Amino acid sequence: MDTHKEKMQKLQAAQKKKTSEAVDPGRGLVLVHTGNGKGKSSSAFGVIARALGWGQKVAVVQFIKGKWITGERQFFKKFPDELTWLTMGDGFTWDTQDKDQDTKAAVAAFDHAIQMMESGDFDLIVLDEINIALRYDYLDVQAVLDGLKQRSDRTSVILTGRDAKSELCDYADLVSEMREVKHPFQVGIKAQRGVDF
Repeated sequence: MDTHKEKMQKLQAAQKKKTSEAVDPGRGLVLVHTGNGKGKSSSAFGVIARALGWGQKVAVVQFIKGKWITGERQFFKKFPDELTWLTMGDGFTWDTQDKDQDTKAAVAAFDHAIQMMESGDFDLIVLDEINIALRYDYLDVQAVLDGLKQRSDRTSVILTGRDAKSELCDYADLVSEMREVKHPFQVGIKAQRGVDF
């Protein structure tokens, strides 16, 4: 039977082999954060912090959340030279209840996103809640794929929101699914500042 040290040495050797064989694709990656659990946007904001830590240029385009004041927005205001933040949505879909207006807002937001993706000015762009815009057919999935394919080689893109389209997941380099196991709202606890927003 292997000792713990021997097991760890084998794992280390296997990891070193994988790392030595990995290649740089020479382009930014596409990441999808989806699922019914909390944390999709929060995870993307964590990646933003990582990119800013490396002195990279970042942009956020929010498709749904509207003018809601959030802790992440308050924090990232401290990086005006490194971070461009566009809140283009009019709020949660159940609040607006106007598909034509929501569609116009989503199309306008994606037009901005395309310009930023093609510009070569950004290392990372987060398309926050774009999967919701796609779910409600405010945007066409093929148009989004075409926009991603035209992005600068410099630019990585994160797409967040529930119910990511299978076409996006197939195209993406990384797909993470957040799964809800338990949520305080289920037992009537309202969203908490600093934890939920």
